[in-house]
Amino acid sequence: MANSTTDVRNKTQDAAGKAQDAAGKALEAGQAAAGVAADKAREVAGEALKAGQHAVHAMGNAAENATNRVGEGIQNLGQTVRQHAPDAGMLGSAGKTMASTLEEGGRYIQEEGLSGMADDLTNLIKKNPIPALLVGVGIGFLLARLTSRS
Repeated sequence: MANSTTDVRNKTQDAAGKAQDAAGKALEAGQAAAGVAADKAREVAGEALKAGQHAVHAMGNAAENATNRVGEGIQNLGQTVRQHAPDAGMLGSAGKTMASTLEEGGRYIQEEGLSGMADDLTNLIKKNPIPALLVGVGIGFLLARLTSRS
């Protein structure tokens, strides 16, 4: 009977050892799979980030191109006003002034672009915070009046 108890004990220990080995191998395989999945997730996230950066860059370029076209259009409008304005008198003087202002504004928009105009606006607000706040309140009031009537 001692032999049979020893045999059972040995078989139990062998089975436990095999189960432990199998569990260790399963753990290693799981860790390897998790590592591969994490690497793949990092790769996909990196590709998504690059795609997002390209999209933002493309939108920025499109906005700058649109701004450039708007500036060009304003300049052309100034030239058209100059060509069709009377040469003398009060209307001639007003036409020339308006044409010059439009041309200068168009040049400014073309040269500065959106980022330059945003920087200029930021600096203007920093230098004149109270008037900027009052203008903001006034615009908000007008927008509220316009939307409440609809």
